[in-house]
Amino acid sequence: MTFPSTKTARQQLVIELLNTNAVHSQTDLAELLAARGVEVTQATLSRDLVELDAVRVRHSGGGLVYAVPAEGGDRTPRPATESASTQARLARLCNELLASVRGSANLVVLRTPPGAAQFFASAIDRADRPQLLGTIAGDDTVLVICTEPDGGEAVARYFTDLAAHARPAPPTARAQDPARTPDTRQKP
Repeated sequence: MTFPSTKTARQQLVIELLNTNAVHSQTDLAELLAARGVEVTQATLSRDLVELDAVRVRHSGGGLVYAVPAEGGDRTPRPATESASTQARLARLCNELLASVRGSANLVVLRTPPGAAQFFASAIDRADRPQLLGTIAGDDTVLVICTEPDGGEAVARYFTDLAAHARPAPPTARAQDPARTPDTRQKP
């Protein structure tokens, strides 16, 4: 994969690297970028990390690693190793947002409620599934492009299965308001 030499492309690559690697230092990050053909100075990398709201968080192994907050929703930065939570989030969003799914050739069309498509497409992109090349979102439609020429049907089933097997969040218990509770006592 090639990356344009723009600030936006570089920062997106930084986000990808932080989400997929346990990066302990700016030197580690600079080496990962160099391996992808992107040379940066320490000053540029430091500015990028500040602009991306990257912070150092405690990794499951005990050390500190860089992490960036997810787009939308929970803005708490998480270490890169929490991919199971990314998958669970995608399953939950499929359950909550999918109105319909259709696959054909290497394309899948996902319908959502109005205004939800871009948020949903971002979650799909963050899930980083190897069978997906990318997404394009409108207002209520997400076009998913598959890597395999005939992968559309299988990927459509994947999204349908995610929606069917996701556990919706339990409803929150509300305290009953005595003023609104009907009086069921016997009247004399």
